[in-house]
Amino acid sequence: MTSTAQRNTAGRDTRRRDVLIVGGGPAGLSAALTLARARRDVTVVDAGEPRNATAEHMHGFLTRDGMPPRALLEIGRTEVRGYGGEIVDGRVVRAEGDDDGFVLTLDDGARLRGRQVLVTTGVADVLPDVPGLRDRWGREVQMCPYCHGWEVRDRRIVVLATSAQSLHQVTLLSQWSPDVTLLTGRAPEGEDAARLDARGVRVVEGEARRVVVEDDRVTGIELADGSVLGCDAVFVAPVFAAKDGPLTDLGCEFGDDGFVKADATGRTGVPGVWAAGNVVNPMGQVVLAASAGATAGAMINAELIEAEIAAKLAA
Repeated sequence: MTSTAQRNTAGRDTRRRDVLIVGGGPAGLSAALTLARARRDVTVVDAGEPRNATAEHMHGFLTRDGMPPRALLEIGRTEVRGYGGEIVDGRVVRAEGDDDGFVLTLDDGARLRGRQVLVTTGVADVLPDVPGLRDRWGREVQMCPYCHGWEVRDRRIVVLATSAQSLHQVTLLSQWSPDVTLLTGRAPEGEDAARLDARGVRVVEGEARRVVVEDDRVTGIELADGSVLGCDAVFVAPVFAAKDGPLTDLGCEFGDDGFVKADATGRTGVPGVWAAGNVVNPMGQVVLAASAGATAGAMINAELIEAEIAAKLAA
């Protein structure tokens, strides 16, 4: 197998792998593990930018609850390599088809070839422009109640209203704490107001000016009028921006939501191109991303087998 050093020095790698995977998170590594165990020649290209990089722990993953996210990735890499899978640290700057599959161009100039491509690049979470919010992202500032609600149970929680999704988010969080506040520029009315009242959610009209931090902990949200809304945790529904560059390069179709169209197995509308994980489902937790990757890996192997049978029969 060609080493990373040899590949980068030469800038050429003529080996055509069975599968190229773009993205080395839970989805990509799960797919790689499935494919490597199926004795496929698989390479994962990982830019090293996990979505949950700032989180100290991940939750909701049976047998791995509370594990640091990077520890999961390190173990996953070791397992993939144990079955002969290759992992390349780098960024894909261009993806294109050729006469016999696909070619990925990396930021160091290397070109990798493969029969099939799986994209598991995830999403970027775009937060409201509130000073201090990004600095605490993954710590006291969170998105998912199921991922982090237990850790802030019975504490003061503020939800920054950013969209209609915030109403769903705040009602969920009332399951974990009796002290939940919705900070919004315009108070909900009618049925929405009644639903919040039924869950004991307090509503404060105002604009967030900055996150207040004392002794390296969030203690409140300063409002535009200078007052401070005390809290121990902040939840916000970010805008999801898919890291879909390779999928765009390869001509995949996207839905009205801005995300690639793929079926339940990860198959896109472009033959040989697959997508799994948060690049398809931005709301999926780690365990769901891993499951989607394993499913895609199995289906890719099955498709390769069918192609090999067809080639033998044609010959």
